[in-house]
Amino acid sequence: QVQLVESGGGLVQPGDSLRLSCAASGSFNHYGMGWFRQAPGKEREFVAAITWDFGLTVYAASVRDRFTISRDSARNTMSLEMNGLKPEDTAVYYCARGIRTPVTLANNYDYWGQGTQVTVSS
Repeated sequence: QVQLVESGGGLVQPGDSLRLSCAASGSFNHYGMGWFRQAPGKEREFVAAITWDFGLTVYAASVRDRFTISRDSARNTMSLEMNGLKPEDTAVYYCARGIRTPVTLANNYDYWGQGTQVTVSS
């Protein structure tokens, strides 16, 4: 059984940093893992993805120079380090297990966490 639990969200000011974590249980070898986000009234949006085996990464253009995705295979955790946060980064952030490419499409993920709220506001 696959379970994903996000943590680390909160209320921060523009320019601040946050580190989100995703605690994962189940099988992840040969899979990709991703972060998505969803703001009120908007569709779920791809943020970043990483391959579990080799740590190859993909980022959305809007976060490429500010966010860093990583995974710790030994501890079954995935993280998203977010720097230089902007008000437009405000959303619920979800981690998910990817089962096929392209990794940017939410339909290509089969298990999702419950999400963690990130609010960027002055």
